[in-house]
Amino acid sequence: QVQLVESGGGLVQAGGSLRLSCAASGLTFSSHRMGWFRQAPGKEREFVGAIGSSGGLRTYRDSVKGRFTISRDDAKNTVNLQMNNLKPEDTAVYYCAAQQPSGGHWAYWGQGTQVTVSS
Repeated sequence: QVQLVESGGGLVQAGGSLRLSCAASGLTFSSHRMGWFRQAPGKEREFVGAIGSSGGLRTYRDSVKGRFTISRDDAKNTVNLQMNNLKPEDTAVYYCAAQQPSGGHWAYWGQGTQVTVSS
């Protein structure tokens, strides 16, 4: 059974930093592209960024480029999201996800962790 468990969310002032972590189990972690998504109240879930299998290509949505960094540790089956210079518009529930090794849909999801940025 695949499990993705996020941690590290919380309340931070604008301009501050948070580091989210996602611990994965039940899958061959290194084979999966891993991603972060977020959903703000009243809005649809949106892509934040992703990192390829074994630390390959990183992609980010434009609004977080230069502020957020995704990394992974395949030995520990974890993927991290370092968020710097946070803005109130970054407030959302953040989800970790694993993509099918074939490059298909995002097959597995965590339960989410709340990030709140106060102005």
